[in-house]
Amino acid sequence: MSHPPTASCRRPTIGTWRLHPGHAMSLRPKQGAVLRIFCGQVWVTQGLPAGATPDSAGDRFLGPGDVLAVPAGVCLVMEPVSARGDTAPVHFDWSDASALAGPGRFDREVLSPARELGAALAQAVTAMARVLRGLLGYSEFLVAGRGRVLSPLESLRS
Repeated sequence: MSHPPTASCRRPTIGTWRLHPGHAMSLRPKQGAVLRIFCGQVWVTQGLPAGATPDSAGDRFLGPGDVLAVPAGVCLVMEPVSARGDTAPVHFDWSDASALAGPGRFDREVLSPARELGAALAQAVTAMARVLRGLLGYSEFLVAGRGRVLSPLESLRS
């Protein structure tokens, strides 16, 4: 897997963590977590969690855009992979795995349509108020007849 060098990476988003070359970091999530690499390349070693297969453990190289799901209880060690003299840090995000999960069935089938209905009703009420305000603005034309105000003499004839 080939990734662009660290120097050519876009500036990462605010809130990412940094790991400088020559340093290593050990993480052990109590619940499932997700490691997302934004800029740079890392060498990741995962220990074997209880009841896991050997395929889920071992070494991996991750680069920009790569995402790794880390099960609860796994010891994960990561270290930047950089060229000699490269001092740019690796930028990554470490977040709870539940943040990746999409909305549940109740959210999808009940809450989301209810929010859409509320927004539609609010727009309908706003449109009705604007129509009524517009009609009230024409009230003098409707009362006076044909868009002009009658003089006192004209109003006696009718």
